[in-house]
Amino acid sequence: MKQRDFLIVGGGVVGMAVAYGLARAGQGVTVLDESDDALRASRGNAGLVWVQGKGVGMPRYAELSLESAKAWADFAGELTERTGIELEYEQRGGVDLCLDAEEARSRQADYAELQNASRYMAANFRWEYLDREALTSCLPGLGETIPGGTWSPHDGQCNPLYLLRALYAASRALGVETRPATPVERLEATAGGFRATTPQGQFTAERVILAAGLGARQLASGLGLTAAVRPVRGQVLVTERRPPGGRLPTPQIRQTASGGYLIGDTHEDAGLDKGVTLAMMQSLAEKAVRIYPDLEAARLVRSWGALRVMTPDGHPLYETSTTHPGAYNLNCHSGITLAAFHAEGLAEAIRDDRLEQSFPHFSGARLHVSAS
Repeated sequence: MKQRDFLIVGGGVVGMAVAYGLARAGQGVTVLDESDDALRASRGNAGLVWVQGKGVGMPRYAELSLESAKAWADFAGELTERTGIELEYEQRGGVDLCLDAEEARSRQADYAELQNASRYMAANFRWEYLDREALTSCLPGLGETIPGGTWSPHDGQCNPLYLLRALYAASRALGVETRPATPVERLEATAGGFRATTPQGQFTAERVILAAGLGARQLASGLGLTAAVRPVRGQVLVTERRPPGGRLPTPQIRQTASGGYLIGDTHEDAGLDKGVTLAMMQSLAEKAVRIYPDLEAARLVRSWGALRVMTPDGHPLYETSTTHPGAYNLNCHSGITLAAFHAEGLAEAIRDDRLEQSFPHFSGARLHVSAS
């Protein structure tokens, strides 16, 4: 059997978006993924295609987020055309709420600083701070104690589960071999490329892409890649289905296409514990009612916890190994927003082996972490 061009370790949104992009360009790809009980970051997102808040302190990250958000409509349309799966994608704009006056001042200062640091963002990033009264037109029924929030037309939402399903379907149709329940125990270089050892056997390819989230802590250093990622727990509450509220999405709460409200936006240092806690569930419920008082009558039907993947500075990591050419490491916590970019520009840069030349700001070298 002809050796594949790429092994991708990790079948979440990041790995599958890159697999789809490579396969669309004619590359032979095998994806090795863990079991359903793995620490999957793809479960811990709210389905937001979001520009606000990205890249404060790293303008290039903000630029990538905005570029990817602009490409999302075509990306979603292409996936739906290939698979028949609707992603429930919409881009009507979004609001990032400010829960107190200090947060409002800080947010506006951050965005002004970001636009001052980037000509692209100054010319293209549209946002506006709106007080509570102004927000009620796009967030009907907003609670009286919310002082305001920042609005941007670039923000939107999708169904992240449908996105992942569509990426799998489109990738398989293009010849990608997907291997679920195949956790990688060891990665190593060979004379002709790379080998992954799993309980189900060994897999080889000319090049390897590590998109394993927290799995990088175990697998990255052996190939001279950055292993410095940490888990950040997020907890989520979902209400029963409610009548359409006509409310724009926010990072704190959004109404899904099925009618339920998804409530989240927590960041906890809890190690590898992906459980839920009563205290946080109570806090989320109280915040939801503060934002939309009418939800006090809503029943809660589901809750879960998940572990996001965070680099030391919180920005994406895209790197090529200097000691084992042909090995790449991808890690970020914005897999939904950046999915269009991952399938396009990032996959193209990896295919042409110019990842760090094209995106030097995201190299692991910036983290000053030894990968020996």
